[in-house]
Amino acid sequence: MNKRPYRICSNCVMDTTDPKIVFDDKGVCDHCHTFYKYILPNWHPDERGRATLDVMVNDIKRAGRGKDFDCIIGMSGGVDSSYLTYFAREKLGLRPLVFHVDAGWNSQEAVNNIEKLVDKLGLDLFTEVINWEEMRDLQLAFFKSGVPHIDTPQDHAFFATMYKFAEQYNVKYILTGANFATECVDMPLDWMYYQSDSTQLKDIHRRFGTRPLDTFPLTSILYHKFYLPYFKGIKVVRPLNYIPYIKKDAMKLLEERFGWQPYPEKHYESRFTKFYEGYWLPKKFGFDTRKVTYSSMILSKQMTRDEALARLEHPPLDDSTIAQEFEYVATKLGITEEELEEYFNAPNKTFHDYKSQAHLYSIGAKIMGLLGLDFGGRR
Repeated sequence: MNKRPYRICSNCVMDTTDPKIVFDDKGVCDHCHTFYKYILPNWHPDERGRATLDVMVNDIKRAGRGKDFDCIIGMSGGVDSSYLTYFAREKLGLRPLVFHVDAGWNSQEAVNNIEKLVDKLGLDLFTEVINWEEMRDLQLAFFKSGVPHIDTPQDHAFFATMYKFAEQYNVKYILTGANFATECVDMPLDWMYYQSDSTQLKDIHRRFGTRPLDTFPLTSILYHKFYLPYFKGIKVVRPLNYIPYIKKDAMKLLEERFGWQPYPEKHYESRFTKFYEGYWLPKKFGFDTRKVTYSSMILSKQMTRDEALARLEHPPLDDSTIAQEFEYVATKLGITEEELEEYFNAPNKTFHDYKSQAHLYSIGAKIMGLLGLDFGGRR
């Protein structure tokens, strides 16, 4: 339990709901200092960045010669992955295979957005459907565990499936919409633990699951951070870091060009994530992920602090929407609303309460930092 006196950063909107946040004598938090010291000096969304990106694009095209596609893009239907898909095809001249993992929680808006972009850009779409009974059992196990990161099964399935697809079909480049412009502030580990930690996932399922995960895709930090890049030569590229990526402009283009439909908040293209980030995290644990998103936008000068504070005065979801989503999630999981309410009222746990590979992530982050391959690091 975080018992520190409440305090909010004087520069962004991160506050003491992040239990490890640190402030300097001017009230500026360590998230901001990490950005100014490590990210900003190494982030070049200008001519330098574009020159670096052009070299990467040539390498991608060279590696894809004679193949049906030269890279894969994981697409959720959200703004970042949607804009990346447009940019890669029309502005970079790449031939991506659009890769989507259906974990059972797609909103209709997400389905529409993916179909519209794929059709109008003339791209191929590969959709992997996760076994629903296994997904359902695993998600219920996470509810029963009491940890805040109950979205882990969905995210883990996405990453594991995409990595294994790339290895199976010898695709050397995975393009992702991750970017500094809207994600330069890391999510605190106490809010959202590493989704790729298969040790923790399996431990929680072993304790609370009821059926074997025969087909559920699994990955690990050693597999995708070490084996794939250094033994298989598979690289993850973040093109949006090398261009001026302005979220409101990207959304306007997608809406006008493709009839793309926006979402109220980041990640709400998934019905489960909407429920999880809009209700479960802030109400049960006091963690509002909008603070991370808005702080990132403040630091990249796409939102003012006053605008962020004004938005945070209102809850992520109104009462009517919460009631609808609560009923939807319970029904989808095959449980009663009363049972879901019991999970909500149960004692809160953290990732420390279960087996994990947290030490490996910590060591890896330090090595990546020393090599200049990663900046800051989650804590």
